[in-house]
Amino acid sequence: MRSVLRRFVLVVAAVVLAAVIGVAAFAPYVAVEAYAFSSYQTVFGTPKPGAGADARVRWFGVYYAVERLDDRTYAIGEPRYYQGNYSYLILGERRAILFDSGPGIRDIKPVVEALTDLPVTVAASHLHFDHVGNMDRFERAAMLDLPDLRGGVDRGGVFKFGRYEHLGFIDGIEPPKVRVTDWWAPGQKIDLGGRTVEVLQTPGHTPYDAMLYDEEGGQLFTGDLIYPTTLLADIPGSSRGAYLDSTNDLLDRVPPDTELFAGHAAFTKTPRTPRLAVSDLSDLRKTLEGARDGSLEAEGIFPRTYQVNDRIWLETGFPWHNR
Repeated sequence: MRSVLRRFVLVVAAVVLAAVIGVAAFAPYVAVEAYAFSSYQTVFGTPKPGAGADARVRWFGVYYAVERLDDRTYAIGEPRYYQGNYSYLILGERRAILFDSGPGIRDIKPVVEALTDLPVTVAASHLHFDHVGNMDRFERAAMLDLPDLRGGVDRGGVFKFGRYEHLGFIDGIEPPKVRVTDWWAPGQKIDLGGRTVEVLQTPGHTPYDAMLYDEEGGQLFTGDLIYPTTLLADIPGSSRGAYLDSTNDLLDRVPPDTELFAGHAAFTKTPRTPRLAVSDLSDLRKTLEGARDGSLEAEGIFPRTYQVNDRIWLETGFPWHNR
């Protein structure tokens, strides 16, 4: 009887140990699956149009907040959506780019059409659901010209988002059916007519992160690599090592006076375009180096959270997730 009980205890212990190892090994995947059953997804009812609105911001209906950054650039915010997404309409003389398009719970196309009558190509900073939701509403859609992404196009010309590329199951959002018309190579310069933007590949948050850089205008549109709240390097496909490499590349590439426009804003009573500076990139590099070297202490076990500065935090996974 004792030998049977001993074997039973050993089997249970082995199963528990295997489960713990499995959860630890696949923690980013377990975490995002758990989000779908949590209160993570919440659409807030505030701020309301006109309530403490910045003079530079005007509301489009009751959902979108639009700020004219200059004569050729608009920020289109979704402050009533819990992730505070921001997309950017970048205008030239002949055509325009919509960089990111939100989760698609509201149609962004009427906003774009109210701001310009130029032909618009929509592009995404990465493939997560909260940045690609309206890509199928535009005639032209661009993606990074990478073998993995080209391989995701089916015979009908539609890009097939992977479960952990899109993550829409977190909010119950289905992937859009995007027909890719333009493949932009890393380093390619896109001529909009009197204005040129460069496509930068900046993996870290995901393997397929991209930014748009207007060198002449001193503007960098950053997507989710950096923004003024909590950065995620603890999800499927993220890499703290790639994060550091991309941050180093950017600091070598852009002048200190470059203005950064990010993909998410922190919650405030007043809708506000998420602006950052190159100094924030420098702070992020120091944090990533400190996390790598062990000279900085993190809060928590998973995720491990580091404070970058007074506006930015960084979440990372276990060491084996930080390749």
